[in-house]
This record gives sequence, structure tokens and C-alpha cells, in this order.
Amino acid sequence: MSEPEVNDPQQPQDRSEPRVMVVDDHPMWRDAVARDLAAAGLDVVATAGDGPEAVRRARAVNPDVLVLDLNLPGMPGVQVCKELVGANPALRVLVLSASGEHADVLEAVKSGATGYLLKSAGAEELIDAVRRTAVGDPVFTPGLAGLVLGEYRRLATDPAPTASDEPKAPQLTDRETEVLRLVAKGLSYKQIAERLVISHRTVQNHVQNTLGKLQLHNRVELVRYAIEAGLDDA
Repeated sequence: MSEPEVNDPQQPQDRSEPRVMVVDDHPMWRDAVARDLAAAGLDVVATAGDGPEAVRRARAVNPDVLVLDLNLPGMPGVQVCKELVGANPALRVLVLSASGEHADVLEAVKSGATGYLLKSAGAEELIDAVRRTAVGDPVFTPGLAGLVLGEYRRLATDPAPTASDEPKAPQLTDRETEVLRLVAKGLSYKQIAERLVISHRTVQNHVQNTLGKLQLHNRVELVRYAIEAGLDDA
């Protein structure tokens, strides 16, 4: 089977579509996913077949979305996710895995993944998931979203370490608090935008500002903070 056509990252592309990189150690599956995404108009800029290659290529081509398998030779997918998202928090990671084990899902999300889709998903579902992931929406195979939110709530019951010289909590605006409350309730960015009658981009900006003020790194930490503050019950 021939390699799918991958766009040259140096050439100008239609930026209305996200730049996507596909990582999977099975060549036929990886090529099929890349072809489906490219056929839908997505800008597939690279593919990789193992963990170290994924890290190197992602740093070189700087994709918007990484479609990532967890079971990779050389370096597990969760470690790939940690390294890349840690270095570039703007990167969105959509895990595409054959495993629906709860431990795998939770570990992926805690490592920085935005969403988690099973490989049983159809092409249209995958394409939609990539586009939604690109704008920051958490995308999960049905049934897994509730699992993740439940874990947020469990984590929030664990006492967080405190320091005697802990600085005063930063002040959020009323709108940032409102957005944070809806994030804690498990709403997607699109749902929050519709609820508050604001744009999707405005929701993203409020979330990024809140992450910066609270010195948090991802949605997992943000939701835990919100639940600890009781915002999910407000």
C-alpha cells in the first residue's frame, strides 16, 4: 500500500482547517487514517510510527492536532503526549486507541490529551472529532466522558497540598468565573458559547486567561480547581 500524500509544512495551506499529524505503529491503519483526514480537507502534515519519531516530527512540523495511538514502540503514547503538550500547551491531542480500559483513558487525559476516541469509530466521527479537538472541545467516545468527569470529582475530594506561604488566590473576572463554572459541569466549549451567547473563540480566550491566572496547565487541573471551589454545584 502506497504512502498517503502528506502536505509539505513549508508550503502555504488553507488555514481554515487544522494541521494534523497521525501517529500509529501499524502502517496500514496509519495510512488509512491519514488518507481519510486528507480526503475530508484536513491538512495532514506528517505521520509517525513510533514514540521517538512522533516527538521529533511533531516538534519539526508543529501540528495543531496530534492523532495519537497509545501502544507505540520506543516510547508509550502517554509519554509522547506529556512531552509534547508540556513543551507546547497549545497542541491538542486526540487519542485514537483500541483500548477502552478506564485506566488507559484516565492516564491519557492526565497526560494532557484533549479527547479519547476508540478505533471502532467511523471515518465521519473521527473527522468531526479532529475538528472539534482542534478548537479545544473535549471529545470522547460515548460513555467515556462521564468516566473522566467522575474522576475529576474523585480527585477533588483528595486534599491538595498546602504551603504556609501560599500566595493569595488570583482574582477572576465574573465572566471567567462563569465560564469556569460551566467547564466544571462538563460542558464543551461549543455548549458554553451557546449558553452564554458568546463566540467559541471568546470561550477559549477566557479559559486560557484563567489557566494563566491560576498557573494551571490543562483542562484536568482546571476542572479539579473548579470542583474544589464548589463551582460545579453553584
